[in-house]
Amino acid sequence: MKVAVIGAGSWGTALSQVLGAKGYNVGLWARKPEVVRAINETHRNPRYLTDSVLSENIVATTSYADACNHAKAVVVVTPSNIMRQVAQQLASCVDAYMPVVLCSKGVEAETGCLPVQVFAEEMGSPERFAVLSGPNHAEEVVRGIPAGTVIAGESAETVAFFQDLFATEALRTYASDDVTGVELCAAFKNVIAISVGMSYGLGYGDNTASLLLTRGLAEMSRLVSAAGGKPLTCMGLAGTGDLVATCMSHHSRNRTFGERFAQGTTLQQYQDETHMVVEGALACKTLETLSLAYKVELPITALVRSVVWENAPLAQAISRLMHRPLKQEFYGMKGE
Repeated sequence: MKVAVIGAGSWGTALSQVLGAKGYNVGLWARKPEVVRAINETHRNPRYLTDSVLSENIVATTSYADACNHAKAVVVVTPSNIMRQVAQQLASCVDAYMPVVLCSKGVEAETGCLPVQVFAEEMGSPERFAVLSGPNHAEEVVRGIPAGTVIAGESAETVAFFQDLFATEALRTYASDDVTGVELCAAFKNVIAISVGMSYGLGYGDNTASLLLTRGLAEMSRLVSAAGGKPLTCMGLAGTGDLVATCMSHHSRNRTFGERFAQGTTLQQYQDETHMVVEGALACKTLETLSLAYKVELPITALVRSVVWENAPLAQAISRLMHRPLKQEFYGMKGE
């Protein structure tokens, strides 16, 4: 069976390797011809996970049509800021029943739509979509280090299909019907990881990181609850699991960017050096749309947005955060 993977960044490359190692043929779409050439000729991605030798079952291409030709499923692993463009491209390449799993993590800036909503609008048949998210650093998954992930969708049949597709001895896949919760957790954890990175970059300690991580989890839970997701999702792999991994690991581009930003590196400089989109830098802006729509306080998200995009001095932003009015630990959740 052939599977199309759209996006040859680090996560797309790692998931392609998971599938290729299971014996599936993989059509891997990459934007740059030199990446395609290197993967097909040397079985290595020259930009991401460069030490990993990739399965010969992976064939790269710059053509959406070629990647999807004869495929039985599509895996989308592209930055969130181009997800509608990707959905429009795929709409002309696949039929209305093709199962599609989305690994993009973010919120559409103009509309506040989550990835499944964007793809369903452009491609129809919402029941054929699922989302995949969890504490899954590509650098470890590509090496077969044990990990777990969550696959959520409207259709139990679609979820079960992708659950089986990705499951290996090293990757446990868990099912969920909470698409909203999983997608919001996926976007949110990157923002909190930036704040944790900033705290370490300023020389603060583990107490500060723990404060930001747990209060970030509270922000995540308030928004998930307000948007109709399940707060319990925030305690699982897509929420707490991914939050811990992203905030505490040096594999995390968002945590590392936060550290570097606190020490004077700009967002553009960091992205130019790493060839990676810092999803949390986008999400701290796009989540504001949902914060306003649902009237949910997101103080850590607002801090990150103010210093990354509005040139607010980091020390002053932290001072404002620490001087907020004192509250009950758990507030703003449905059912209180």
